[in-house]
Amino acid sequence: MPSLDSSRGRFKFADRHIAVFAHLLEKETPPAELHHSLGELQQIGLVGAEGELSPLLLEFLTALARPLVMIQAEVTGQHGTLVHGLVVGQDAVYSHDAWPGEEESEYVPIEPKTLVWELARKVKLRRGEQDESEISGVTEITTTMGALDAVFAALEGGSDDLDTAKAAAVSALAAASDLAEPELTALVDLTLSLDSTWRVTTAWGDERAQAAGESVRSIAVWDCGPHGHWLRVQPAEPVQEGQVGPESTLRLVRSNAGEVWDKLADLLPDKADLVGTGASA
Repeated sequence: MPSLDSSRGRFKFADRHIAVFAHLLEKETPPAELHHSLGELQQIGLVGAEGELSPLLLEFLTALARPLVMIQAEVTGQHGTLVHGLVVGQDAVYSHDAWPGEEESEYVPIEPKTLVWELARKVKLRRGEQDESEISGVTEITTTMGALDAVFAALEGGSDDLDTAKAAAVSALAAASDLAEPELTALVDLTLSLDSTWRVTTAWGDERAQAAGESVRSIAVWDCGPHGHWLRVQPAEPVQEGQVGPESTLRLVRSNAGEVWDKLADLLPDKADLVGTGASA
C-alpha cells in the first residue's frame, strides 16, 4: 500500500504506482492492470477521481519526469538483491531505498550537497579496522567468472562446518582455475567473508549517449567485512545483459573506504557533462 508523510515530504511507492504516475503525466488513462494501483493512490488522496495529481507530488514528479541524473545502487547480500537509487532533478533530489520483502520503496527529498554521503549510506561504506587488515599479503586476484561460480557451488552444497566448507571450496577452485597460493585461498576467504557485493551506476543525457557509454559511469565493489573493500575491475562496469560468461575475466583489486568514497564522488557528472540536459550553468 502506498503512503505519504506530508510533514517530511516523503512517500512509499511500488514500481506499479510509479507506472500510474507516468500515464497520468501523459494525460493517459492507466491500463486495466494498473487500476488497483490507481485506486490505492486515490484512497490516500494523491490522485483525484478524474486523475488529478496532488500538489504534494509536484516536486517529486517533476524530478522523476525530467531527471538530470539517475543513480542506481544494486546491492546483493543475505536477503538477495535490493535496488536503491537517487533521482536528481533541476530543483529537487529524491533518494529511494528498498527493503527486504517489501514491495514499496521509500522516497525522501535530500539536499544535493549530500549526494555522496547518501550513496555511501546505501552501500554501507564505512571506515574501520578492515581498512588496515590484510589477507595473506594479497592485493590483487585474477581468475575467471567460472572459477568463482565453482567456489559458490562448493560453499552452497558443502558442509555447515566452516573448515570443511573452506577446504571443499579451495579444492573446487584449484580444479576450476590456474590460481596458485596465496591468491587461491585468499579468494575463498574473501568469498566466505562477503557482507555484500554492490555496484553503483550513474546515467544522464539522452538514450543515444547512454547507449554509447558517453554518459554512464559505474563501479562494482565487494564488501568483504574484516577483509575490507575490493574493487571488481573486471568484468568492467557497466556490464550489459549476456555480456559475461564463465570464461570472462574476474579481477579483484584491494581498496579502502577512502578510495571507494572518491570513486563514488567521481561517478557524479559535473556541470560541463550536463550541458544540454537542462542543468543550470
